[in-house]
Amino acid sequence: MIAEQTLTQQYLRVRAHSEAICAGLETEDYVVQPVVDVSPPKWHLGHTTWFWETFVLVPNAPDYRIFHEDFSYVFNSYYETVGKRVLRTDRGNLSRPTVAGVYAYRSYVDEQMSRFLDTAYLSDELYALILLGLNHEQQHQELLITDIKYILGHNPLLPVIPMPAVTELENRMALQSSRESVRIPEGIYTIGFQWASSRNAESFCFDNELGVHKVYLNDTTLSGNLITNGEFLEFINAGGYQHFRHWLSDGWAWVQANQIQAPMYWHQIDGTWWNYTFDGLQPVDTSAPVCHVSQYEADAFARWRGKRLPTEFEWEAAADQLNWGSRWEWTNSAYLPYPGFTTADGAVGEYNGKFMSGQMVLRGASVATPEGHSRPTYRNFFQPDKRWQFTGIRLVENM
Repeated sequence: MIAEQTLTQQYLRVRAHSEAICAGLETEDYVVQPVVDVSPPKWHLGHTTWFWETFVLVPNAPDYRIFHEDFSYVFNSYYETVGKRVLRTDRGNLSRPTVAGVYAYRSYVDEQMSRFLDTAYLSDELYALILLGLNHEQQHQELLITDIKYILGHNPLLPVIPMPAVTELENRMALQSSRESVRIPEGIYTIGFQWASSRNAESFCFDNELGVHKVYLNDTTLSGNLITNGEFLEFINAGGYQHFRHWLSDGWAWVQANQIQAPMYWHQIDGTWWNYTFDGLQPVDTSAPVCHVSQYEADAFARWRGKRLPTEFEWEAAADQLNWGSRWEWTNSAYLPYPGFTTADGAVGEYNGKFMSGQMVLRGASVATPEGHSRPTYRNFFQPDKRWQFTGIRLVENM
């Protein structure tokens, strides 16, 4: 966030960015849902608006009138506390409300929210909820980008679409020089977000980052750079996807069941590897960090190299010295609660805690992450087979 902006300005800036991400879409692009993990862009735009209406305006704005009585059922994601909802697999079947109707919904709620933020007294609890809402929308901005790429990247025409939020940062990250390896001396390290009760955007974190605690780490050296496409090609050419000895049991079963042969969006044409980008199908850039790999693939590559992935605690201890931000970096840490973790009362308590099972932690950020939405303590998490996010690999150089 930009500290000098008023809360209303911050709100409007975040909301405008969601719509800017979708600026290059055709109407038909807004409604496609190729797989269960990918939500239609129209649904993201409606869901983030429903969040503001449901959790801020309805309980706090006097005389607020909901935009449409069916929208809570349509745009609720997973909040059991709020009530029934459309199944996630059916989001692509929602031809109604229309795209124009969703944008009208956004306009209506933005007008009401602007008036509310300009005039209402915000308790500390309500202020914290609004910061959560801003960060919630930023999370969906990253999902918008990754879901749009999946939708278009699985279109047989592999269309080009302007996505300056990604391409500009990708180009800027490519200019950064290589980094030396980072050594973490043996010792005790403090992990977690150091929360302070102050009313500014920099004081925000998600609840899964709270619970500052000490961990003991052995002497460890992390690579200063992410694994490149060229390095990953060596793994492919060495038969990495054909030899079970590199893979965890679940990972090997996943490779065989899905006939995985390369990172997502890679295509081998006449003996040459290409990959889909927002600029269309392009030759694989061997110098760029590998992207769109699962935790299974990251782990297998590390084993093939005779190395391993870092724990999330090793990554956080080294973060100040690492060149991070172009790819979410897989760790070998399961997504579990920190000591003393508690969930908040009501629907907000469903935000992170109930997903602490069967998922792995990613650290850092990616070229799809909105500006101001990253910090060393941020704990992203996905199941180990997921790879439609901008995910990459960093290795620990000593076992």
